[in-house]
Amino acid sequence: MLTLQRAKELHDSQVTEAHLILHAKNVMYAMGAMADHFGEDRVHWMAVGYLHDYDYEQHPEAHLQFTEQPLLEAGVPAEDVRAILSHGYGICTEVKPETNLEKSLFTVDELTGIIQACARMRPKGITDLETKSFMKKFKDKKFAAKCNRALIQQGCEMLGMSVSEVAEICIAGMKPYAADIALLGTEEGGESC
Repeated sequence: MLTLQRAKELHDSQVTEAHLILHAKNVMYAMGAMADHFGEDRVHWMAVGYLHDYDYEQHPEAHLQFTEQPLLEAGVPAEDVRAILSHGYGICTEVKPETNLEKSLFTVDELTGIIQACARMRPKGITDLETKSFMKKFKDKKFAAKCNRALIQQGCEMLGMSVSEVAEICIAGMKPYAADIALLGTEEGGESC
């Protein structure tokens, strides 16, 4: 089973851009919360979440095409590599998410982008972000427009959950780590999300 320490070693050997490291952390904490929801191994799901964009910085135009072989050779279990590949389903891979781990990763990858964007607009960051406030921004297609809402909806359908249910779990899972993911906010200025 992939450990969090090993996931960080592998990811950080390939990824140096601050925004990509921040994204990996966002997904990691959201995945930990999803694992709790499903009664699964929290640290294992966090490890897969942290490692999911292993090749993105080096190969943004061929994302996930340079992931499988290097990770298998590095000793990452095949089922964890498959989970990582599945988050690109329909975009850059044909690996369909089958397990709750895979479906969760597929969903929260994009979802955390909107959560992060929403929290950044708030004076208190994510610390007082509520699901209803998030959902207002989710429904506004101009907000965080690069985040693919159709994929999020598709992932939630795979999970048999609503967007608000998954968002609530992820927001709650990310809040304790607000400082680590630069979402503490600034009391001065900022508009309300």
